Amino acid sequence: MAIVVNMPRLSDTMEEGVVAKWLKNIGDNVEEGDILAEIETDKATMEFESFNEGTLLHIGVQEGESAPVDTLLAIIGDKGEDISALLNGGASEETPETVETKETPAEETNTTSSVAIPEGTIIVTMPRLSDTMTDGTVATWLKNVGDNVEEGDILAEIETDKATMEFESFNEGTLLYIGVNEGESAPVDSLLAIIGNKGTDVTALVAAQKAGTLATNNTTETTEKEAAPAKTEKAPVEKVSETTSATTKSGRILASPLAKKIASDKGINLADLKGSGENGRIIKKDVENYTPAAKVTTPTAAPTPAVTNFAIAGEENTSEVKNSQMRKAIAKALGNSKFTAPHFYLNIEVDMENAIASRKMINAIPDTKVSFNDMVVKACAMALKKHPQVNTSWTETTTLYHSHINVGVAVAVDEGLVVPVVNHTDALTLTQIGAQVKDLAGKARNKKITPAEMQGSTFTVSNLGMFGIESFTSIINQPNSAILSVGAIVEKPVVKNGQIVVGNTMKLTLACDHRTVDGAVGAQFLQTLKTYLENPVTMLA
Repeated sequence: MAIVVNMPRLSDTMEEGVVAKWLKNIGDNVEEGDILAEIETDKATMEFESFNEGTLLHIGVQEGESAPVDTLLAIIGDKGEDISALLNGGASEETPETVETKETPAEETNTTSSVAIPEGTIIVTMPRLSDTMTDGTVATWLKNVGDNVEEGDILAEIETDKATMEFESFNEGTLLYIGVNEGESAPVDSLLAIIGNKGTDVTALVAAQKAGTLATNNTTETTEKEAAPAKTEKAPVEKVSETTSATTKSGRILASPLAKKIASDKGINLADLKGSGENGRIIKKDVENYTPAAKVTTPTAAPTPAVTNFAIAGEENTSEVKNSQMRKAIAKALGNSKFTAPHFYLNIEVDMENAIASRKMINAIPDTKVSFNDMVVKACAMALKKHPQVNTSWTETTTLYHSHINVGVAVAVDEGLVVPVVNHTDALTLTQIGAQVKDLAGKARNKKITPAEMQGSTFTVSNLGMFGIESFTSIINQPNSAILSVGAIVEKPVVKNGQIVVGNTMKLTLACDHRTVDGAVGAQFLQTLKTYLENPVTMLA
């Protein structure tokens, strides 16, 4: 019996996925556990494996194309099996509630609005494209008022708190009204646009929206989401000729998000490419197959120096850069942690002479590599066992004491900062911790890390020592109760046995949430941590 495989939700914030690469072709045999495709989410490109076996009978999303979560991705069944009913029905047996709700969208819409909505008119609301999105900014409209809109057409590019994403239409008709202009922001579920029959008067709807009497929440937004599976019922669209231009009337270049990313990574100008996708859209293969034409150089006059933004001496100049939705999300998360959790900070200086000697001996063993950061992570895990009050999380009604110890290790990537988690850190050896941290950091930098590998930390370590930073304070990575900031190992004069000698020390700063960790508890934790680091042999027992 044929099985419908839907676009999986590979992260908690994923709303749609892009098929980066199919690893199986139609007609291929599929075993349980085989990798079907590589799917690009909002966080990483991940392998998607099959939980079924059979023959790959249908592919619903081509390479470089995107589709919402839970829409048709592929069909697996017996070789030669008739799947026309599934393609025509557009829904699997697992989602009967979707079919039921799709039958009466117009009725739901009319009963939730105080203004009669003309027949065939669809109210399009600002979509929630990530779980943390509260409002969206329209970066670009790809359709103008009066334009014809087909199901699957890209209406606009919307900037969320995660990324700039293409928003496609799940309906067809004429674009009658635009509620949010380019560069403007609007809350999720507010009026974004109106689509309907050409010539329909929507003045009353617009007036009702401005007066706040037009109920758009959970009406057409629900309709659109539920209609998404219908998109995959269409037969594959014929590809446009290679010579099709990817430039719109407004001069904007149409390209898929994956194509834009690959072009950016390879330094390719999209304007030099011809799109083979729908409506001349540039897709992944267009970028990968592009070969720059040899340029003929001709003598030119000496170039004029480029004008820069640097101010001339005595001149004042200030430029404005609009905050992206991602930057706003970072500010919100850090602000919430900083201003809801009462932070206090404890500092301590550790003698690293024995740690340096121990590391040198450990790394002398063939195929063994341990960093100072690995030693800090191990010491933290052991100290947390002795001070469980630090291994907690605050809720409004209870304090959660975690019996497991999962240490998050902050890793810098091109886009910002991620925190992979080493699970059950206390049960691992130094070399095991080193191997896991190296593996997770590599995945993070190559965008191959999974959401599961970044969740569940009970304590976090942030190390800027490699940048020469001697000491700093970090903002707690909630729901953790504490975070340790690790500075550089510094060679300096120290006093030992009444004598000034050359020593190597490292400064540690512990940021604590005072709701769960008191000053004395934090101080005792640091003292234990210091003991382990100054006597590394105790961590090998």
